[in-house]
Formats: sequence, C-alpha cells, structure tokens
Amino acid sequence: MLLRRVFAACLVLLLPPAGFAVECSATSGPARVALLELYTSEGCSSCPPADRWVSQLKSQGFTADRIIPLALHVDYWDYIGWKDRFAHPIFSTRQREMARLAGSGVVYTPQVMINGRDFRGWFSSGNLSRQLDDLKKAPARANLQLKLSRPAADRVDTSVTVSGQKDNLVLYLAIYENDLWSDVAAGENTGVKLHHDYVVRGWRGPFRVGDAPLLQTLQINPEWQNAKTGVVAFLQNSVSGEVVQALNLKMCS
Repeated sequence: MLLRRVFAACLVLLLPPAGFAVECSATSGPARVALLELYTSEGCSSCPPADRWVSQLKSQGFTADRIIPLALHVDYWDYIGWKDRFAHPIFSTRQREMARLAGSGVVYTPQVMINGRDFRGWFSSGNLSRQLDDLKKAPARANLQLKLSRPAADRVDTSVTVSGQKDNLVLYLAIYENDLWSDVAAGENTGVKLHHDYVVRGWRGPFRVGDAPLLQTLQINPEWQNAKTGVVAFLQNSVSGEVVQALNLKMCS
C-alpha cells in the first residue's frame, strides 16, 4: 500500500473527463516496443553524454516503433549546489524500486533501464540493436491504444485501451517534452549549457488495467511547448517490474 501511495503522487493532475473529441490516436502493433528509462541529473558530470545519446536515438534509426525513451531526472544530486529544475523525488523513488524489482540494490547516474532492467551497454548502438532484435522473437503479449484530444491551455484529455494479456499488469502515463536547455551555474556541470530531450514533465501511475478504456484529463503547463511534447503509455508487470508494451503519441497540433 505504501508503494502504491508513493506512485500515486504525481507531477500532473488527472481527473476523469466527461468525454472528449478525439483529435489523434495511435495503436501498438504486433511487435513489442521497448521502454528506455534514462535516470539522469544536471548535477552529474557523467550524465550529458547519456543525454546526448538519447537525443540521437531517432536519427540512428531507433524510432518509436522499436523503442521509446524517457528521461527521468532524479533529485539526489541537488545537494551539491545545482537544483535540477526537471528533477522530482518520484523519479528517484521509481529508480530505487525498479532496481529492487530487478534484484539489485544499485542505482547510479546515468543509468539506463530497458523494459525495467539495467542496460549498461547503452553507449554501443550494436548492443542496443541486439537487445531490440531479441524482442522481435515473440509477439507482444499486450497492446495499447492511446487517444488524445487537442490540448487546451492547461489540459489534454486521454483515453487508453488495453487488449491481450492483463494479468498483473498496471498502466502508467507520462508527458514528456523535447528540446529543453539549461545554463548550469553550479555543481559538476558549472558553466555548461545542457540540452535535453524526452524529459518527463508529468507522471502518473500505476492504474489497474481493466476492460474499459482508462479516461483521464492531464494537466499541462502553459509554458510547455505543445509542438514538442507527447504522451507515453506503458504497461508494467506489477510483480516483476518488467515493461511489456509501450506506446508514444505526440501532442495533437
């Protein structure tokens, strides 16, 4: 129960919408799509190379039908003098919990997890290709359909439908933003201008998976660049922590 209450804390407010007009939608295909979680911090001098690597994934052919990246900024580096404006305790909590579910008590930055498991060979595109090729050997056990309304000034309506296997699965939603910059004035990256993509700006879950679509209204910040934001839905095994399917949809223009 404690873990559920911790994860219920969020960066976005979600309320059941009375109904909405669908403006854009996406459906996962027969193949399993990997979720990549980068745990990073602007206060960590070894993190910028990993941030750049994530930004370059799409140009290297690692498109959203193969792998979906999310950058979760942790807050445990803030003590050294630079407060990462994208960091939140919930991401530090998730990192520790995912490590525990994977049978490891070790967390570090930058840390890359693929489908809930530590992936230390992230710096090699060959290693990543082999990891993703392995996923193609078996069809997806569960699939997602994600629908979004056109965003209003401070919110966007969402609908998520899950089909296929549902046992022990929970659903998460994340809002991310691309093309963000920070001029770091303290800490290990003092004087460096950092660029970030796929930065998680809103997070909510876990939701129980049922037969009916999950309808939620996600609050957004008017200062966010809607043309550079999107919503990711993913399914995770609540017992093992394994992520079994993920889906990305850019915000409706």
